[in-house]
Order: sequence, then C-alpha cells, then structure tokens
Amino acid sequence: MPVRIVGMIGVTPPSSDAALHVIEGGLSTAYLTQYARAHDDAGFDLALVGYSSSSAEGFLVALHTAAHTKQLGYLVAHRPGFVAPTLMARKIATFDHLTNGRLAVHIITGKTDDEQHSDGDFSPKTERYRRAVEYLELMKLTWASERPFDFAGEFYRVKGASSDVRPLQQPHPLLFFGGASDGALEMGAKLCDVYAIYAEPLASTRERMANFRTQAAAFGRVPGFNVSLRPIIAAREGDAWDKANRILAQMTGKKGWSRQEAATGPVDNAGKRLMSFAMEQDIHDERLWMPITRVTGALGNTSCLVGTPEQVADAILKYYGLGVESFLIRGFDPFNDTVEFGRELIPRIKAGALEIDRRRAAE
Repeated sequence: MPVRIVGMIGVTPPSSDAALHVIEGGLSTAYLTQYARAHDDAGFDLALVGYSSSSAEGFLVALHTAAHTKQLGYLVAHRPGFVAPTLMARKIATFDHLTNGRLAVHIITGKTDDEQHSDGDFSPKTERYRRAVEYLELMKLTWASERPFDFAGEFYRVKGASSDVRPLQQPHPLLFFGGASDGALEMGAKLCDVYAIYAEPLASTRERMANFRTQAAAFGRVPGFNVSLRPIIAAREGDAWDKANRILAQMTGKKGWSRQEAATGPVDNAGKRLMSFAMEQDIHDERLWMPITRVTGALGNTSCLVGTPEQVADAILKYYGLGVESFLIRGFDPFNDTVEFGRELIPRIKAGALEIDRRRAAE
C-alpha cells in the first residue's frame, strides 16, 4: 500500500524558536503561501489545516493555498454542528472539484467544552458525538442520493434535500477522525475512513489497531490508520538527542493553544493515553521520546522520534509494518523542519515502504 505523508501548515510565523502549535495568531497570507509551497516541494501528500475556535477558517485557508501549489492535498479539520450537513456536503464537493481532488477532511467534535462554548455550542461531549454521527450520515446521503430525499433524526431534519454537485473523489474525500472515547470510536468505526492516533509504543499501537479493526468490521468496514509524531533529526545521533533536549528546555510552561493555557493536564482521552506512556518512562522502543508530552500536559501531538534520518525513518517504518499507511510529521521549527524532512526523511520513508511492499508481495 502506498505510504501517505501528511504535514501541517501554519497561518503565521512562529513566535518562538520551538513552536508547539501553528494555527493561532492571526493570518499572514505571504507566510501561509510560502509554507504550503515548502510542503509541496518537500513531497508531502497532504497538509493538515487545523481548527481552533479562534483561528482562521480552514477551508478558506486550504482553498487559498491550493491555488498556489501544484500537487499538495489538504486535510481540513472540521467540527460538525456549526454548519448544516447538507450545506457542508456541497461545500466539500465543490472544494473537491475546484482543487481537482486535493481534499481530505478531519472530523473533530471539539477539544474542550470551554472552547465549544466560545463558538456557541453548549452540547455535552457525548451529545456532540451522537450529533456527529447523524451529521456524517446526512452528508453521505447528500453525496449519494440521485433524487431529493427526506431525513428526520434527533438533531437534523430536511425535506426534499438534494445536491447538484457530487465529490470528484468517489464516493467522497477521505474522512479522518481522532479520539479514544467510546463515542469517537463508534463514530469512526461506522462512518470514517482513517483513524488518526498519536504515536504510542509499538505494542500498544498494534493492540489498538486490532481492537479498532474488529469494531469497524462489525459495520463491514476496513479502516486505515494515521500516526502523528514529531521527528527530531540530525546527521549524528548524539546531535539529535542534544537537539531534542534543547527543544525540551524551551517547552517548560507551554501548555498548548491559548484556550488551554490554564489546563493542568490532558483534556481528552487521547491525551490521557499519551500522558500515561510519558509518565511510565522517557523513551519507548529505543527512539519514541515522551518528555515533551509530559511537560506540556499531552495537549496535542507531542510524541517524538529522535535520531538520524535513517534511524527515524526506520522507526516510522516499524509502524508501517503494523499496517499504518499514513503519517503526520511536523517539527518544532515548522518551516525549516518541513524543508529538512523533504530532503532527509520523506524519501527514506517512501523508499522503505516500497521495499516492505515488495517483500510482502514476494512472500
């Protein structure tokens, strides 16, 4: 299976030498365009456009950068509940055509209740997942129906709904999702295509994938998997560990996005899982390095792989060997790391994945 490499584009230059998050802080169109082009030139397949309740609107960010890049696709984060699902189905289908199929969508139901409140959503988390299930069902029905249809559910009701535009990618662009709660897993198993998880030790990743495959199989579905991680690389292994410790020193006191600064620890189940591994030990599986997860409260993608480009690529390919076909990689020096990953890491990952595929085919 071809490996997919995902980056993440930011909307403004980072405010420090070691950036934890990249989607808040206004909007610089010049920087955004330059950053997206760096991903395009580096060989990334997709770039995540993140979401917070104060950040620039992701679909418009992606549409702008798509007009200034050649091959790069966009994984746009979207929170169900703020836009009618029939309208969102048309927006996604339109975007898909305007970019010649360079779209995937990451479904998220909200990081915290407080953040949802700032956008006017006071639904509890369990209800948000039920709403998201209905939302995705109605979106898919809009894409698939050839004649007007009616729909009546707990959260949405339409009469005579139809769409003149269907996605270019059939049956629709890939739908990613993340999370570790029962509601997230049920939604993803039933309706999404790719389960996005943070990098954990290989043994727990294998077990987690097996459990989710079983859950998705109950709906007749075969899911894909994405692992998110932060490579820290240098020409020599010792230099990579020195670099990691310099970054760690700059992370003390950082908690995440502006609305999470008061948090004392993880705010969701995925973060709680990650923090548990960070508290067990600093290093798992030789290069999975967790201290940044610990000092920042596991409030996002903070699992690191440390070593030379060859060593980190080999560590990533061990996840590929488990059946993970997609990797979101980003660094703490966002722009320069994007360029370096394109030069030193992505070619090694893609070549290694091809070699694994050849060996499997020969068995």
